[in-house]
Amino acid sequence: MKEGILAHLRAVEAERALRQHDAALGARVTALKAIQQQRFANTYADLLASPRYGAAARFFLDELYGPGDFSRRDAQFSRVVPGLVRLFPHEVVQTVATLAELHATTERLDTAMARHGEDTGWTPARYVLAWQAVGHAGERAAQVELAVAVASRLDVLTRKPLLRHSLRLMRKPAQAAGLAALQQFLESGFDTFGAMGGAAAFIRQIETRERALVGFLFAPEALAEPGRMMNGPAT
Repeated sequence: MKEGILAHLRAVEAERALRQHDAALGARVTALKAIQQQRFANTYADLLASPRYGAAARFFLDELYGPGDFSRRDAQFSRVVPGLVRLFPHEVVQTVATLAELHATTERLDTAMARHGEDTGWTPARYVLAWQAVGHAGERAAQVELAVAVASRLDVLTRKPLLRHSLRLMRKPAQAAGLAALQQFLESGFDTFGAMGGAAAFIRQIETRERALVGFLFAPEALAEPGRMMNGPAT
């Protein structure tokens, strides 16, 4: 598991290096992430407004779909992966491994999309054209599965009260080890999912809507109705 996490983080760093050497590409990726975040906010406006699901939807929006710079968190992951099994419970390590794989898959696909973009910015039509030009239907399906897996693992963690206590006890050791960003991510995910009192319905909504969207974006009608991408297809 350790080598798998490191391989995914190296893949993420390779994508970042490409963008640093090509400023135009980097700008297109940043703009792409922004439109994808807006798409998520539109598709899940009901969940974001929900007293029960709002915090978890916001966690997804900020931590998995946002244009934020996660280089600090990733650098912490990379630096301590050899000792991760010792520092954190096995269930937490599994969650980190799934997150790393999702991160690598997303960054790889975002770079590929940006290569088909234009410096003038993204529109729904350009997004659909780039999506279909890149293809990789298998990776798109895997991206959804990994996002669902991250949510499912967080949901499982919340059912183990002793694990939450262990995470709380890890704050000072994690900070001393330079793991504050990783610790914050884990605690935030644990608390937002725990507050739902069961995440099965939330996860089902995410999986259903994301699978429907992926199917729509690969369909010919997406070119005729690109604006539907911003709200998600009817399900």
